Amino acid sequence: MSKIIIIVITVLAFNSFHFTKAFGASLPPTIVSEAAMVLEANSGQILYEKNSKNQMYPASLTKIATAIFAIETGQLDDLVTVSSNARNAEGSKVYLEEGEKVTLNKLVQGLLINSGNDAGIAIAEHLSGSVEEFSNNLNTYLNNVVKVDNTNFENPHGLFDSKHVTTAEDLAKITQYAMQNKVFQDIFGTKELEWDGETWDTTLITHHKLLKGEIPYKEVTGGKTGYINASGFTLATTAETNKLSLIVITLNSSTDDEAYHDSEKLLDHAFNNYETTTIQKGTIFKLENEQYSTVKNIFYTSSINWKVNESVNSDGTLDIIEENGNLIANYQLEKKNVATPNIVEKGEKEFSFNLVSTFLVLILSLIALNLYFRFSKSSNPNYRE
Repeated sequence: MSKIIIIVITVLAFNSFHFTKAFGASLPPTIVSEAAMVLEANSGQILYEKNSKNQMYPASLTKIATAIFAIETGQLDDLVTVSSNARNAEGSKVYLEEGEKVTLNKLVQGLLINSGNDAGIAIAEHLSGSVEEFSNNLNTYLNNVVKVDNTNFENPHGLFDSKHVTTAEDLAKITQYAMQNKVFQDIFGTKELEWDGETWDTTLITHHKLLKGEIPYKEVTGGKTGYINASGFTLATTAETNKLSLIVITLNSSTDDEAYHDSEKLLDHAFNNYETTTIQKGTIFKLENEQYSTVKNIFYTSSINWKVNESVNSDGTLDIIEENGNLIANYQLEKKNVATPNIVEKGEKEFSFNLVSTFLVLILSLIALNLYFRFSKSSNPNYRE
């Protein structure tokens, strides 16, 4: 009886082990930020979300949108003349002086690295003539180009306005889009920059503690902080390994420590549980007598504990399915034209090949016989011609 009990316990323990592993990623962390999103930048897959569609105040995370809009629609070497409106901006600044001439590129640097509200107003007035018109243009750009639809910005910097709202999901998408631009990527990841202004000479140092190393996290590649009373502490972070490219957004934390702690937990969870696979452009997939290929590089993100199946459907779409049956991605493939063999031509080629083969065999046989008889003659002493 005791042996039976031991066997039952052993079987249950074994099954429990495989059950835990089979269910893929470990449970997501508990965070205190009101809303959050973890997005894998290459695949576009959501790895974590909490209240991600709730409209909230972003504070200075607004400047991510302002920066990419300026980079893509403006001329970065343009000289911008600073207005009194920009000079008198509230909150964080790069201390621009009225009448000072600064390149648009330098203003974007001051906007992202030192969170300069004065730089944001100067950018808005240069690109659109006024903050109001700039906000209209920015919203149109975000809707039509970046493809977000739960965002409305009333200014370029994120100072409080009751109508100035977005979501964690939209901010992740905006950051994902912006990070495809090399100029933005470089500025977003800048830790320090010498600033030589008309009235302020200093070294700009990013406010983002994970990026500058105040809180060590070597995979972090970029970041932006934000805070106003109505929004709480907001944080955008990018991080990368050879397996994942992550965007983490946290909104409305009570303290900056909470925002950073939540972001670290979300980064750890993603890096420990997921990986992104690349299917190269031009990869061929077969379905019965049909062939399909990828028209561009395909990325999908899956749990490191799940096996993944790539399955082609009759409509030419590729399903990426985890072993638990979860469909994690679907892509349209391009049908390839496969030539049908010409049966007559094939038969003719086979006949021609067989004829040549037969002829060669006959010649070789004659040569072999000739050599045999010659050898017989030379080795027989009684042979006479």
